[in-house]
Amino acid sequence: MSDEQNPQVTTDVSGDVATREVAAEQAFVDTVYARLATSTQAAQALAKEGHDRGRLGHEGGLVERDAMVFQAAKRIAQLDAAHEGLVFGRLDLRSALDPAPRYIGRIGLRDEQRDTLLIDWRAPAAAVFYQATAAEPTGVVRRRVLRATGRRVVGVEDELLDAQAHEDELAEGRELPIVGEGALMAQLSRARDRTMHSIVATIQAEQDRAIRAPAKGVVAISGGPGTGKTVVALHRVAFLLYSDRRRYESGGVLVVGPSGVFMRYIERVLPSLGETAVALRSLGEVVDGLRTTRHDEPAVADVKGSARMAEVLRRLARQQAPGSPREFSVFWRDDRLVLDRGTLGRVRRQLVSQGRRNRQLTRAPRALLDQLWRQVRSERGRERGREQFDDDLLSDRRFVDFAAAWWPPLTALEVFGWLRDPELLARVADGVLSAEEQRLLGKSWSGEVDERTLSIEDVPLVDELRYLLGDVPQRTDEAHDLDDTLSVAEGGVDLQELTTASDREFAPTGRAWAPPTHRLEDDPFAHVLVDEAQDLTPMQWRMVGRRGRTATWTIVGDPAQSSWPVRAEAEAARAEAVEGKVVHAFHLSTNYRNSSEIYAHAAAYAERVGLDADLPTAVRSTGVEPVVLEGVGDADLEAAVREAVAEVAAQVAGTVGIVVPVARRSEVNAWLASWPEVAGDAPSARAAVDSAVAPSGEDRVVVLTGLDTKGLEFDGIVVVRPQEIEDESATGRATLYVVLTRATQLLTTVG
Repeated sequence: MSDEQNPQVTTDVSGDVATREVAAEQAFVDTVYARLATSTQAAQALAKEGHDRGRLGHEGGLVERDAMVFQAAKRIAQLDAAHEGLVFGRLDLRSALDPAPRYIGRIGLRDEQRDTLLIDWRAPAAAVFYQATAAEPTGVVRRRVLRATGRRVVGVEDELLDAQAHEDELAEGRELPIVGEGALMAQLSRARDRTMHSIVATIQAEQDRAIRAPAKGVVAISGGPGTGKTVVALHRVAFLLYSDRRRYESGGVLVVGPSGVFMRYIERVLPSLGETAVALRSLGEVVDGLRTTRHDEPAVADVKGSARMAEVLRRLARQQAPGSPREFSVFWRDDRLVLDRGTLGRVRRQLVSQGRRNRQLTRAPRALLDQLWRQVRSERGRERGREQFDDDLLSDRRFVDFAAAWWPPLTALEVFGWLRDPELLARVADGVLSAEEQRLLGKSWSGEVDERTLSIEDVPLVDELRYLLGDVPQRTDEAHDLDDTLSVAEGGVDLQELTTASDREFAPTGRAWAPPTHRLEDDPFAHVLVDEAQDLTPMQWRMVGRRGRTATWTIVGDPAQSSWPVRAEAEAARAEAVEGKVVHAFHLSTNYRNSSEIYAHAAAYAERVGLDADLPTAVRSTGVEPVVLEGVGDADLEAAVREAVAEVAAQVAGTVGIVVPVARRSEVNAWLASWPEVAGDAPSARAAVDSAVAPSGEDRVVVLTGLDTKGLEFDGIVVVRPQEIEDESATGRATLYVVLTRATQLLTTVG
């Protein structure tokens, strides 16, 4: 609460009082760190004891050893992660309720007597730290935030929540001075660096409600730019892990974000909250074994992202493998037996109708034998019987080779590569994609197709094929899958003979029919967090949805910032991904990132171009209006950008982003490299995207495209040719709106 809101209270900012309060808090923090060191030593001793017990040599000793070492290692990791800003909050309650202050921290600690020394911020006892307000103080007289650098307390910020109770406490001789100008405003005005920081000390009431929402179903967090959606969602993950650790650690937590630069931007938040058991993946990394940072051009991305691609891929997975044999003939007894193209086509359709293609590997030889046996007409053949017929053909190398080549085990990447054939692409896309869309796809896939050449938009297509094809069955499944009257194994054939080079590639161990290192059943998680959800294409929703069939969800987004042009299609895919789950919706209404001047400029743009934008209230004013430079010609563009960047960089202490159209990224990055007084050792644009925003000093200026800025924030932003950013794609207006909301202090546009 500010002084204006509570005129009865005078904020004490005198040096003596502030110094005394900081010294008192430092003494407590020193006690906590000493206890932390003792706890760390105890955990290390436990780990050593666990290793020693493993030397007992019997199974019980090994199990006990593993459990002790695992628990000790987890505790050590938690204690190590908590060092920065370990103690950040203090609550002073009415003395009648609790005369001793409650200290809030990133983890919980007890003293030697097992009494609570520090309360974990996720514990129920800490909830009041975030939920108490002047209107409903819930027994809290003073809320204090400790500002620390490492282990050193550098300041305190107080909020008086119950003025009458404060007067009563003073009358009873209890001293509760009020120091500082408010922790939230202090946090909002600090310089930005290359990573997102936790807001654990300054969580506001509406944010806390979303963080502590029920675990079941879906928590959907919406809100305009700068409302803290991402960091609130990450704190929710930490809260879930705290409240039901067994479930979420054993099942896993998946955090999905729009880009690699964004994931590296947020990667410190959860460890700083004491959590490390979380998988952070960009959309190009969701599928195990694949990693890409390259986007397709917008027109191609729109086709690949469409839900129509699911039908194209379904047809593709049913096609005959290119290069596989088209017919087979054999002379048995007095009959010539033939598998022609028509017969093989019917067998193929029969097999794929029974389930995933790779699951039919052991059924394919039986299906082929059935077709051949039906052609046996001679008396000698019929007398020999079906069992002898099967034995003879399964002992015939020609048949074994044919069966292996006609129905090989297939990887998703291998089948995806078939789309390089224009004729096959036209066949599977007929009636689904237009000729122009097929042309765009064909051009995209004209080169080599492997893990290194995939785009971010290709990854969900490969994943779709993984599920259409299925995993190659393991050897232990074969007898179960085959009809008891005829097992290929019982027929005397070594199943290794039915494997191919592609199968051996699919099984990295080199063993025939070995399972891959990651199987479909390994995909699901216990909780899935999707950030910047408004940008997911329908195909990406299908990919992420497979990881969360039995999961709880947190979905974060703002439709006005969407880079996907067909909102209804994406919403339908999202609904399918979380089908059957109850949705708890939370809306954040306060913009903590932008100054009110910057956000007013962005909001005016959104209104002018017709975006249906959620407009939050910006709570901080700097008195500095955005700078708009118009009429700058191409000949003067470099000089104008150089001057603008130098001016912004001179006025802010943190990061500066130069946001450019995709087509100008290389050009502007070359400019930056030639401006030593501005850039110093500034990273290249590509390096900036791959390694996240530069931290500080000489390399704090980076060049990014509009899409690269998703979820990020900078002290200052210089936007180059905003009209070109708007014209880049069908959703260019939404992208430019995002760009205009990335700056915390200064915004300049050069157009």
